[in-house]
Amino acid sequence: SEQMLPKLYESYEVVGTLKKEIADELGLSEGVKIIAGAGDNAAAAVGTGVVGEGGCNISLGTSGTLFVSATEYKEDKVNALHSFCHADGGWHLMGCILSAASCNAWWSDKILETNNYAKEQEGLEEYLGKNDVYFLPYLMGERSPHNDVNARGAFIGMRPDTTRKQMTLAVLEGVTFALRDCLEAAKKNGIEVKKTKLCGGGAKSPLWRKTVANVVNISVEIPQTEQGPSYGGAMLAMVGCGEYKTVKESVEKIVKVKETVYPDQKIAELYEKRYDVFKKLYPSLKEVFKRF
Repeated sequence: SEQMLPKLYESYEVVGTLKKEIADELGLSEGVKIIAGAGDNAAAAVGTGVVGEGGCNISLGTSGTLFVSATEYKEDKVNALHSFCHADGGWHLMGCILSAASCNAWWSDKILETNNYAKEQEGLEEYLGKNDVYFLPYLMGERSPHNDVNARGAFIGMRPDTTRKQMTLAVLEGVTFALRDCLEAAKKNGIEVKKTKLCGGGAKSPLWRKTVANVVNISVEIPQTEQGPSYGGAMLAMVGCGEYKTVKESVEKIVKVKETVYPDQKIAELYEKRYDVFKKLYPSLKEVFKRF
């Protein structure tokens, strides 16, 4: 029965106050309010200003997400995307790829044996849209949109003259193509995304920002802070404590964009052709992956 279940709260609502013994231990007052809070991706969306209808945030963390906010419940009938309540009181659709910045960490740390990511990415901009090496970023299997535990990572298209730089760029491109897969799933659900925010550790890379803008072919806005989840959590607390009346108001007052990266249409056209090849790779290898 309903009585057996916990009470539900919106992410910005007060659920109680700090217990005296905990307050004493932390050196805080007993009346400190406890706010319900949100999951990492919903909080990141708030922290980057993605609330209301049609907002979008791409996160390049250990995993990668494409998060689209909505005012009404939307359901992906083939389960390529997940439907959840959003922290602003609305809804969202989300695609999650299991390996994003972790692919770059694996390639740099384990294979190239360097953690100087910036140096490895020097001089790669000239290859944007022209790289003929592909990377499938399924190092941990995949969740969206393929939902396949058997999927594996792979480099495809290498030749005797393939360079380290091409393979490094292919890793960034492969992750971005996988996120484009999630964006295409959103489009099939009637969602039009005209621009996106970008956060997470991978968003620190100027090269990766340009890659995202050109692969998805929409403008990419970089918030002042890439720490979207913690920023969003603090904003939800401010709403709960009465600093702002709504999450939307907190976004309007707090969230700032420090840079906008626009796609270069010539490069975007090249990536459109490359994405057409990329999206054929997983279906071609799906049965092979089952034999690993």
